[in-house]
Amino acid sequence: MAERLEDLNLPNAVVTRIIKESLPDGINIGKEARAAVAKAASIFILYVTSAANTVAKKGKRKTISGSDVIQAMEDIEFDQFIEPLQEALENFKKSQKEKKDATTKRKQQKKDDEEMEEAAGEDD
Repeated sequence: MAERLEDLNLPNAVVTRIIKESLPDGINIGKEARAAVAKAASIFILYVTSAANTVAKKGKRKTISGSDVIQAMEDIEFDQFIEPLQEALENFKKSQKEKKDATTKRKQQKKDDEEMEEAAGEDD
């Protein structure tokens, strides 16, 4: 757990980027409004995390999963976010699988190359 409430704040650069990407061109946001959005986002994250933790505990688990977060969103009546969240979760899983497959392929290629070098060295 964070020792101070301020430790739970999101990085300003991240909040600013998200705000800028969500606003139309030419619209600016004041420093006070940006701070308010950042605080609201932090509170929302704590709320969802707490609800997801409750879901995990009901399942007698200590680790919160993506499906726990989705169930929590339903429990706290944020149904409009469930479908986009499910899509984002699927995209994340797909991305992770692609990274893992690429790493496995690189390792196998390296192993194959080393075996070929070894075999070529024995021929000499």
